[in-house]
Amino acid sequence: MKWIKSAFFKKKKEAATLRRRINIGDQEPSYPIYAIGDVHGCIDLLRDAENRIADDMSKSKRTGLVILLGDYVAKGPASQMVLDHLIKPSAHGLRRVALCGNHDDLFYKVLQDPDAHPNWLSQAGKQTLLSYGIDLDYLRSQKGLATNALAQVMKDSIPAEHIDFLAGLPVTLRVGSHLFVHAGVRPGVPLDAQHESDLLWIREPFISQGPNLPLLVVHGHTPRIEVSFGPGRIGIDTGAFQTGNLTVLKLDRGDVAIL
Repeated sequence: MKWIKSAFFKKKKEAATLRRRINIGDQEPSYPIYAIGDVHGCIDLLRDAENRIADDMSKSKRTGLVILLGDYVAKGPASQMVLDHLIKPSAHGLRRVALCGNHDDLFYKVLQDPDAHPNWLSQAGKQTLLSYGIDLDYLRSQKGLATNALAQVMKDSIPAEHIDFLAGLPVTLRVGSHLFVHAGVRPGVPLDAQHESDLLWIREPFISQGPNLPLLVVHGHTPRIEVSFGPGRIGIDTGAFQTGNLTVLKLDRGDVAIL
């Protein structure tokens, strides 16, 4: 009974905070789709990726849709600049859809309640906050990093537009037989029954088994040196922060290419 109650309340809490899931329709797209892997605070690599996409569209004289697979913050030095960039209209006029990654979701939750996520500060939090001019080492030495002190500093330093952007990020986008998601899906589970935590965090058994659904899943989250092709899935997190390689995958009427 205790386990049943725990599972019930966990599911109820998750349902109350579900992010949007976008379905453009069952028809296969007649336009190219460009998917960008995990950015992780690498603004220069993101700009370069968008330049490559704009150049490809110019050469083909066909306008496409750009889908970013999440994790805009953490690890790299410029989380704040990446969010600034994505909030503004594209300088190239690109149609962009930014999906939510686990690091983006966690950053948003920390902004709501820092005390509920203490481990974040010792993991991705330090570099993320430093991009906003928040020095955790200084706060520790001056204020002991009390939760209320950190919450006030974040409130004063992080623009409301960034918080709204993080809050509004959808978790999936489906176009025809293609599903775009940050981490992946629970194999064999219908899309409408997928838990948000899996969509943001899952690795196994998805990486080895694939979705076990009539879909091609394009995802990030699990870094590899090169683009990873598995059963029913393509992983495009090529560890941009460490490798300097931010992958752009192009899907166009059955053809798959890497820009």
